[in-house]
Amino acid sequence: MAQPHLDAEGAIAEAEANAARSSTTQQPLGPLGSPLNRRSPFLIGLSAALGVAVVIALVHLVTVAAGVLVLIGVALFVALGLEPAVSWLARRGLRRGFAVTLVCIGFVVIVGGFLALAVPPMIEQAAGFLGQTPRYLQLLQDRSSTIGQLDARFGLQQHLEQALAGNSSMLINGVLGAGLAVLGWLGDTVVVVVLTVYFLATLPGIRRAAYRLAPASRRPRAVLIGDATCVRFGGYVLGNVVISVVAGAATFVWLLILGVPYALSLAVLVALLDLIPVVGPVMGGVLTTLVVLTVSWPLALATVGFFVVYQLVEDYLLTPKIMGRTVDVPAVLTVIAVLVGGALLGVIGALVAIPVAAAVLLVIREIVFPRLDRT
Repeated sequence: MAQPHLDAEGAIAEAEANAARSSTTQQPLGPLGSPLNRRSPFLIGLSAALGVAVVIALVHLVTVAAGVLVLIGVALFVALGLEPAVSWLARRGLRRGFAVTLVCIGFVVIVGGFLALAVPPMIEQAAGFLGQTPRYLQLLQDRSSTIGQLDARFGLQQHLEQALAGNSSMLINGVLGAGLAVLGWLGDTVVVVVLTVYFLATLPGIRRAAYRLAPASRRPRAVLIGDATCVRFGGYVLGNVVISVVAGAATFVWLLILGVPYALSLAVLVALLDLIPVVGPVMGGVLTTLVVLTVSWPLALATVGFFVVYQLVEDYLLTPKIMGRTVDVPAVLTVIAVLVGGALLGVIGALVAIPVAAAVLLVIREIVFPRLDRT
């Protein structure tokens, strides 16, 4: 730059001449210089000040961009869940870009096919449920029915009328807020889908860049632990989805056998809630049992027994067979992780709590405990 150089530049001209001689084809920007003296008081003070500034900046960033960071985390979580399928196709000789395209198309086809099959019956059943509202109100006034007995004991109709009469404006605001929330969820879903595709396409590059941050002497160990963590995330996501589908299918068959109305809607609800560990299956069972209760007491008791038996089968047969030892977290830590994750990030926190706990437990077992044993 600034050619030609003048003799008056002195030391700068000499430095530029040395820079030109040190630039090679292998190292166009020259070799690395000698490291700074880490014991320098100025460098120690500067490092401490920069460390405090970085921590403050990170806390401010997390506070301001919490919503965006959650979407990025969810997209990365989904990408790690789909990565085993992409890697399987890539090992069969397909280019990664083509493998990512096939996995995304397959995911869209599965989700779209499910919605095409499930949404019309669900809309029909929801309309039928609304059409049965006068009948349910009549049952509330019939003291010989189950709902009427519950109303006589707890005053359900009175509480409902008071809530609707005293909070009409709040109800309207709630409906408007629900509409805005649906639009927000749709926008967030689009963002997550786009980020997931990008993460899947560039995951090898992200992996290499992340491992480059580790020192060369510890890089092999970081690669092994990092890959094991990703395997836990991917196995948990796929396994959890498969188990939830099984839960929904079993519930649908059971409700069809009993002749309970709105079987498909309830089965989809159970499958979605089953994605949430620990508390999700309980919520799905309780809601389904309450709907069955409108049919008869014996069927409701039978439904409670069905969910208890199915939960035992899921915990002790399906989960070990499908997930194996991919997510090796003790039961107590599972409950604690789900409660803490739900308190911090709601449903999303509860969904990712178990694989995060598995990753933390892996780091503790492989790094923290060995170092403590040597001290």
